[in-house]
Amino acid sequence: MAKLSERKILKALSTVIDPDAGRDIVSLNMVTGLTIRDSNVGFAIEVDPSRGPVLEPLRKQAEDAVHAIKGVTSVTAVLTAHRGAEAQQAPPPQKAPAQQQAAQPKPAGREKLAPGVKSIIAVASGKGGVGKSTTAVNLALALIAEGQSVGLLDSDVYGPSIPRMMGVHGQPETADGKTLEPMENYGLKIMSMGFLVDEETPMIWRGPMVMSAIQQMLRDVNWGELDILVVDMPPGTGDAQLTLAQQVPLAGAVIVSTPQDIALLDARKGLNMFKKVDVPVLGIVENMSYFLCPHCGERSEIFGHGGARQEAERLGIDFLGEIPLHIAIRETSDSGHPIVVAEPESAYTGAYRDIARAIIQKLSATVGDGRPAPRIIVQ
Repeated sequence: MAKLSERKILKALSTVIDPDAGRDIVSLNMVTGLTIRDSNVGFAIEVDPSRGPVLEPLRKQAEDAVHAIKGVTSVTAVLTAHRGAEAQQAPPPQKAPAQQQAAQPKPAGREKLAPGVKSIIAVASGKGGVGKSTTAVNLALALIAEGQSVGLLDSDVYGPSIPRMMGVHGQPETADGKTLEPMENYGLKIMSMGFLVDEETPMIWRGPMVMSAIQQMLRDVNWGELDILVVDMPPGTGDAQLTLAQQVPLAGAVIVSTPQDIALLDARKGLNMFKKVDVPVLGIVENMSYFLCPHCGERSEIFGHGGARQEAERLGIDFLGEIPLHIAIRETSDSGHPIVVAEPESAYTGAYRDIARAIIQKLSATVGDGRPAPRIIVQ
């Protein structure tokens, strides 16, 4: 099989014509961020912000053009609208209002994103370093242990860690050249940008590119029928969270924090962000709550203790549970054999399962209530 090259990809993309400029997207310098990993290709198409909503057909045409290259198994093509009036492509010609209205395709509906998933929950934190991804992985596995069918989406495009934590390597397969099959381990379906881009490759992507990639990992992955899709959010309150809030009817969010004041301050920002976009906060998890010495059994509250519980009480939301800081949790995560499956009878697994049961109970009260997808309100 001939090795894929940037030249070959750009040649295929040069057949894609911008309908307004009348020239191909390569000569217009619209193609950016081209990455090739074995048989997987990713790139962005930069467009003027005012044209972004109506250029989904152009993105799809570019994606299909690269798919047609022999040896390509998957394509991640995203639209980014960070260019302004200085964009190098020619300005679109003026059209009559009737022509403009007829030329605009209807935006893709929210129902097309992961249609077989009953509930989507976000695991989030206001800052990095609080063990959010470890919590997301073990929570997803605990939900399976409680009888749920579960998927896990790693939406941290810049620093995907789920493949390593889940002990999964390789690339997703595709039966039709358009829809990817999720990877799987321990009965959990998984998708991450880490499967499509080399672990050491930096993702120098702008905000809209990240948002489009997350949408594609929901829309173009065969998740099948799931009770719950757990989304491991990147830390903070940025594009990924807002995109999911805009595009997907999230059933709720789980906030992860450590006990100390500075972490709780950032967690509060994350919590308020979800409230702003009308996503229910299912509760707070206090991670690294305390340390139990594996030798003597002495308990040390390294980061303080109980701060997340007090914050939950203050804000009137549920405290879901506390997870200790323990070397076994770290070692099993690093080895790709998370604690919930490595030590199913341990007290640590019991803590994750208690949180999973609380979430299932909360979701059972909201699934099927007809709640519309949340809307962003800019004040």
